[in-house]
Amino acid sequence: MNKGEIKNSLARKLFIITLLSGTFTMSISQSSLSTAYPTLMKFFGVTAPTIQWLTTGFMLIMCIMMPISPWLLNNFSFKKIFLSVVGIFSIGTLIIIVAPNFPMAMLGRALEAISVGVLFPSFQSVLLTITPESKRGATMGYAGLVMGSALASGPIISGIVLNFLQWQGLFVIFLLIMIIIFISALFNIKDVMPRHKASLDLISTIYLLGIIGLLYVVNQAGSTRSFSTNLVILLVISIILTVLFIHRQLTKDKPLLDLKVMKNFNFDLAVLLTGFSYISLIVVTIIYPLYYQSILHVSVLMSGLALVPPAIVLSILNPLTGRLADKIGFKATLISGMSMIVIGWFLLFILHTKLGILPMILIAILIEGGNAFVMMPATTLGGNSLSEALIPHGTAIITTVRQLLGSLGVSLATLILVTTNQKYHLPANNGLIGFQHVFAFFFGMAVIGFIFALLIKNHKKSNV
Repeated sequence: MNKGEIKNSLARKLFIITLLSGTFTMSISQSSLSTAYPTLMKFFGVTAPTIQWLTTGFMLIMCIMMPISPWLLNNFSFKKIFLSVVGIFSIGTLIIIVAPNFPMAMLGRALEAISVGVLFPSFQSVLLTITPESKRGATMGYAGLVMGSALASGPIISGIVLNFLQWQGLFVIFLLIMIIIFISALFNIKDVMPRHKASLDLISTIYLLGIIGLLYVVNQAGSTRSFSTNLVILLVISIILTVLFIHRQLTKDKPLLDLKVMKNFNFDLAVLLTGFSYISLIVVTIIYPLYYQSILHVSVLMSGLALVPPAIVLSILNPLTGRLADKIGFKATLISGMSMIVIGWFLLFILHTKLGILPMILIAILIEGGNAFVMMPATTLGGNSLSEALIPHGTAIITTVRQLLGSLGVSLATLILVTTNQKYHLPANNGLIGFQHVFAFFFGMAVIGFIFALLIKNHKKSNV
């Protein structure tokens, strides 16, 4: 079935609802686990660094699957892919629920990560393919609603659920929802993607371990605040493998991930802009609770609830900014969003006094609201800049780079905060000056992102 066969309004709506529901549930599972860490540590009898692997390992596996998603879309029916990822995710979730020990829980988490790694770039490729270019902004706005809102609200939702249920109850809810989505997909998900069969390049897949290594080094550097000899060696090996991967993709006739899309300047800017906006979003969700608890001395519950208003604004704006991009153009939308992000970080940077919880919430609303104007509109602009055959490759690149930059942003924020406090002999995460240095750094990054937005041109579709 091609995209012209789902023009029926009801069929199209059911297709998109089912697709986005699956993505939303998986996205919440990605960000919700941190709330349950203390409970899981006690249940499995493991340390904090060990339990952290439920998130770190998840990201590593997810990232290696993202560049493989274009090959899957080119070789298999999208309906089979979607049913498979929902099925694998459900099996992984069931394993976590019944897991008697940590290794079994990690296995379940790995299966969930495989599913998320395939679905995240794939669902964006599908939405871009089935939607006329003039309406892509609005459709991708709902995609942004799903991804951004789930990331921001995941810890909040899990915190509420864990107040009433055992930790397994959180995964039982995920499993029940995924079963419903699987049944809906049997009837509503169609094979909408054109296929261009090719053999899987195993050498490229092995080289992808370089990206995994880079992500691991970034996360370890952020958590340990140092570079051990082993970490430096791993960094060098990872860089070599990544360079080999890039060289192979540029020289092979049928690459696993077609990096020739990077020849399109607008696409390159779109990749950077979606990455920079994602950095601001994820850093706010990580740094803000630390500020609330260590500087304002509020409770853990209150620091979590303070993230709700920005998450609500982000959810409301995402669909609206998508439609705005269709009407006034992507450049104006992206400049507006980056302006909001720049102003938000600038206010945090120049106000060298302790801010109360209300001003902090208002600034978070400004930054996360700016994200709604940038992340998915930039992704849509990137897709619009490419031929239809290259859209899966483009979305895989954007999603992978976004994840890498997000991890880098969190690690840099942590490093800046801790090293600054050490320099001034302040308690860890307890000095205002450390947060001011973090705010200054990300204000600088936001300014660079704003310059990228100014460089956007009226796009021309690329066939490379």
